[in-house]
Amino acid sequence: METLLNIFEQIKNSQFVRILLVSFLILVLQIPTAMMQGLVSDRQNLRQEAISSITTKWGAQQKVIGPQLIVPYVKRIQSGNTQRSEVKLGTFLPQTLNISGVMDSETRYRGIFEVPVYKTALTLQGKFQRPDLSTWGVRPEDILWDRAELALQISDAHAIQDQAKLNWNGKQIAFAPGQGKLGGNNPGIFASLKSQMTGNDFKFEVPLKLNGSERLTFAPFGEVTQVKLKSNWRDPSFQGLWLPSDRSVMDKGFEASWNIPSLGRNYPQQWNQDNPVGAQTIQASVFGVDLISPVDNYRMASRSINYNFLFLVLTFATFWLFEVTVKLRVHPLQYLLIGVAMSLFYLLQLALSEHIGFNLSYLIASAAVVVMISTYSIAVLRAKQRAGIIGGMQIALYGYLYVVLANQDYSLLIGSFGLFGFLAVVMYLTRQIDWFNLNRPATPSDKTSP
Repeated sequence: METLLNIFEQIKNSQFVRILLVSFLILVLQIPTAMMQGLVSDRQNLRQEAISSITTKWGAQQKVIGPQLIVPYVKRIQSGNTQRSEVKLGTFLPQTLNISGVMDSETRYRGIFEVPVYKTALTLQGKFQRPDLSTWGVRPEDILWDRAELALQISDAHAIQDQAKLNWNGKQIAFAPGQGKLGGNNPGIFASLKSQMTGNDFKFEVPLKLNGSERLTFAPFGEVTQVKLKSNWRDPSFQGLWLPSDRSVMDKGFEASWNIPSLGRNYPQQWNQDNPVGAQTIQASVFGVDLISPVDNYRMASRSINYNFLFLVLTFATFWLFEVTVKLRVHPLQYLLIGVAMSLFYLLQLALSEHIGFNLSYLIASAAVVVMISTYSIAVLRAKQRAGIIGGMQIALYGYLYVVLANQDYSLLIGSFGLFGFLAVVMYLTRQIDWFNLNRPATPSDKTSP
């Protein structure tokens, strides 16, 4: 019986067993970490629902594609001694396309959630050349000029704010909803040109007032496409294959201009149904601007939770080193309470960020957790100096995490140097520990020569 008690006591005091126990506690604490990630996803979904309830009524992300000239023609097919004909569609893009617009933006709220919305007044100007169908083997008498249409795709056409009219070579033509008989089921507006296809050049102008939210993009349909945008939004994010050739971002808003040649895109100036251009190809060429908030609280929260495992390992390792070096005993429940306190940081930070923003919420949450762990460590480690070391380490960890979150492009570099530095400190502080006999204090004779 006494032998069994001795074996149990040795196992109880074994540092290897304690390492396994601490490691197990770290794994157990991954359960609340996973729950935090799920909570972030739930809050993101709730925010998306709130955004959807606003944008459905106001106007969604707007994508303006066009204008494009659609001309039907008769294709004659000879089969043996018989000839049949069918009507095909040719699509032609403008020679020049100039778009200018002003975006008046604001922030709308649904509960605690916000979404940037805008009113924009656009003017689309340019010129079409008379379509040449001879390259497709179409005879002049087979071109159905009186059925030609001008189509303009708008992703959320219900947000058009006035009765837009087409100025076609100086003549006003009313737009109709949809893409017409020739343009398919894409959302937008179209104008029937009928007898207006006489001449070699066709100048057009389309004034357009739209409501939208979060994003405004265009397709570079001209041989040369020029876009100029001005807005009072202070935090734009320019998107697409082309960045602005000129831009100015100020406290009062931004101004940006694009100058895009057709050589940079992956489709020609004209095509027909025999060699169509897919919608995905056109979608891939769009460019424009996002109206984003400077900090996405949920994205930041999700990224910060990924570091919880590392922080638990570093903190628990420090407590265990105190156990080894000063012969203290930290109860597994105390480890668990400290781990739970560290996990609560992410909940506090997320909850506060929805009301006061990321930076201030991060400061408050990290300060609360550092004070809690530091004061608790005074009792656990039985010395204010040791608790001060724990508190200083917590400050360093949360300060390090903030730097990583704020510098996403350099997060890997910062993280690598941080881990290397911590490992170097641990190796230095434990260089004289006799790992084969942790119950015996290190003596001068145990020291290795440099």
